Amino acid sequence: MRAQPTWPLVALVIGLAVGACRSGPERPAQPSRASGSPPTGGSISAVSTVGNEWTMAPGDYANTRFSTLTDINTSNVSQLREAWTFSTGTLGGHEAAPLVIGNMMFVVTPFPNTLYALDLSKPGASVKWRYDPDPQSAAKGVACCDTVNRGAAYSDGRVFINTLDGFTAAVDAETGAELWKVQLGDINLGETITMAPLVVKDKVLVGNSGGEFGVRGWLTALDVATGK
Repeated sequence: MRAQPTWPLVALVIGLAVGACRSGPERPAQPSRASGSPPTGGSISAVSTVGNEWTMAPGDYANTRFSTLTDINTSNVSQLREAWTFSTGTLGGHEAAPLVIGNMMFVVTPFPNTLYALDLSKPGASVKWRYDPDPQSAAKGVACCDTVNRGAAYSDGRVFINTLDGFTAAVDAETGAELWKVQLGDINLGETITMAPLVVKDKVLVGNSGGEFGVRGWLTALDVATGK
């Protein structure tokens, strides 16, 4: 995705989209779901990978980025009004699709890759917590194409993010506490990470950026529980 809208527009879209994410009809029962994913439920630690929730940046493993919810459609889209806005205070390109799990929305910013948890049950979707991974500023000089981040992933009560300076972190979705953080890339070699993590069963899959500088590509699988 090349287009990089300014954050006020992104915030507006997030606010308008909340109603569709939370109040649309449930999808029909699915014949199967990813092994290792949590059971269907309304709490933040036990939630289906299908239905009203949006647990990964592309929406599903087919990378469709498509929702089957129907509350917003061609007959009523003209009636949309601003519900609330939220500014990250970061001016870099925002390319991360927000996650929605239960009554929470999770937004990760471009560098410095701050993760925000917004409580959708509160007026104005107030910030419940924020997590600051504190990436190295030198990473900004290594990234070739803006200091973007393409999103987070959720599984088993954890939110996973990548940082520009080559780390992957797991954060407790309820409290914002860091559960583990591991270094995968080395900015001294020209390696950065801008992709969204992908959780498959009990593994978090992460790959690097930096091919523009001759960096060799790699793919790493981390244990969901420990980061090993």
